[in-house]
Amino acid sequence: MNVKSKGISWTRATTAKAKRARGAERLREAAARAARVLAEQGGSRRADAGMSTAEYAVGTIAACGFAGLLFKVVTSPDVQEMLSSLVQKALALAG
Repeated sequence: MNVKSKGISWTRATTAKAKRARGAERLREAAARAARVLAEQGGSRRADAGMSTAEYAVGTIAACGFAGLLFKVVTSPDVQEMLSSLVQKALALAG
């Protein structure tokens, strides 16, 4: 039987409600599985989670090296001339 109410057929509304109910049940099951896994691990995180001090040091050195290289490139005469030309053209277009 297909009874229409407010532009939505009864069978479609029932199917949508059933889909939402199945989705909610799957979500509850996933949450229960996650809770079991955390309980089995004692609820603690791994001891090696996150970066160590040595990794921070290497990352900082790499960032400084990249910044130095970028500074050298931007301050080179060719790049400065190109940037100056670009700014002059932009100012000429602006009036």
